[in-house]
Amino acid sequence: MKFIHLGDLHIGKSIGEFDLIEDQKYILDQILDIAEKNGIDAVLIAGDVYDKTIPSEAAVRLFDYFICRLAEKRIKTFIITGNHDSDERLNFGSSLFEARDIFISAKYEGKLFKKEVEDSDGKVNIYLMPFIKASQVRHFYPDEEIENYDDAVRVVLDKSMINPEERNILVAHQFVAGKSADPQLGGSESVSTQTVGLVEKIGADCFTDFDYVALGHIHSPQSVGREEIRYAGSPLKYSLSEASNNKFATIVNLGKKGDVDIKLEPLYPMRDLRHLKGRMKQLLKEENIIAPEDFIYVTLTDEETVGNAMGIFQQYYPNTIRIEYDNSHTRELQQTDITQITENKTFGEMISDFYQMVYGCEISEEELAFMNKIAGEAGIVNETD
Repeated sequence: MKFIHLGDLHIGKSIGEFDLIEDQKYILDQILDIAEKNGIDAVLIAGDVYDKTIPSEAAVRLFDYFICRLAEKRIKTFIITGNHDSDERLNFGSSLFEARDIFISAKYEGKLFKKEVEDSDGKVNIYLMPFIKASQVRHFYPDEEIENYDDAVRVVLDKSMINPEERNILVAHQFVAGKSADPQLGGSESVSTQTVGLVEKIGADCFTDFDYVALGHIHSPQSVGREEIRYAGSPLKYSLSEASNNKFATIVNLGKKGDVDIKLEPLYPMRDLRHLKGRMKQLLKEENIIAPEDFIYVTLTDEETVGNAMGIFQQYYPNTIRIEYDNSHTRELQQTDITQITENKTFGEMISDFYQMVYGCEISEEELAFMNKIAGEAGIVNETD
């Protein structure tokens, strides 16, 4: 059995003010071509199908287009929810979809979804575990000791009676960590020692009965614990921290029990996401302008603030997302205890000091009046302060 493992499509996402629907269709079409060229039997989508719990009409249309093309190619599709998805919306029509070999598990209902499929080597069990919380599992198993997400996942798997002698695949959307290290983050995830994006950590050792575990939630493609427990990563770069990442479609060839071959097929975006750093004049020299349609984050090292920097950059790179500075002023500010500039000072004095630190010059009366006006409208100060 040969399948593609995908995750974190985040259909409907924007970067800054730029809509990515066109870029997402481009990459999904590329995945469809890869599926056809490689004789793929199934596609596993490990959650975060949409970027928002209430996806836009354009996002729903695009996902409908994608799964319809897979059905036309007679490729089985297995889908679970991630923490960005709405259980009810993703589950709509799931019973009808099964007639087209599209299987959706959107909400844990006390039993792990299981689908048996056949290939030339016999039976393969595909289990779907939608994004779960400990409280959901406690509801179905009140007598079990469930204190955290790791406990919850172990109870779910234990109650599923997995036969380790058979070939088993699991699709899940959780923060899974190996014994020695946590997975490398590469996107919009926030992390503490126990969580990513408010998703608690799960030990990779709970998946010993599975030949392959198709994970979603982390945007960088990588294995966790062992090679067959993998994050597919997102198919596109969705944040500055992913600028240096490469994206892949993960192709898995499942042979006889214990025989798993994994190949990473590169994905090439319609518009890349890049980070430019340097002085403005140097970055905008004609010979340095490369791929002007790409999405661009800019870090300027100019010591003086450049007026209308965004407007200037967008003449050369129309999809410039953000401009920030890295110079002596910003580095000094990073080392400053902010409480020192707020003690026993009026709002106007604090703004003036802050402006001096960042820009190295005095704030004008017009700018200060504007800041006072905004602060007054926000209820922070009285405009007369």
